[in-house]
Amino acid sequence: MAQAVSVNFKLDSDVKKRMEEVCAEMGLSMSAAFTIFAKTVGRERRIPFVVSADPFYSEANIRYLEKKMRDYKAGSLMVAEHELIEE
Repeated sequence: MAQAVSVNFKLDSDVKKRMEEVCAEMGLSMSAAFTIFAKTVGRERRIPFVVSADPFYSEANIRYLEKKMRDYKAGSLMVAEHELIEE
């Protein structure tokens, strides 16, 4: 493996905060995300490439689903049948 080197650059604080949030949703550190970016640019010789977070795994949705599961287990979840669900 090649020797690792440090790369320093400046980002707007809001940009950094948003990137950290999205990276966390994907289970990545900012360093890992930048490494993916650098390796892809070097290999494919192109910018941009797409890496996106699935909103299903967002903090807000996980909290929503956990609350629904608590309500379900407590018997207080209102459930409605949907015509597309077959028995």
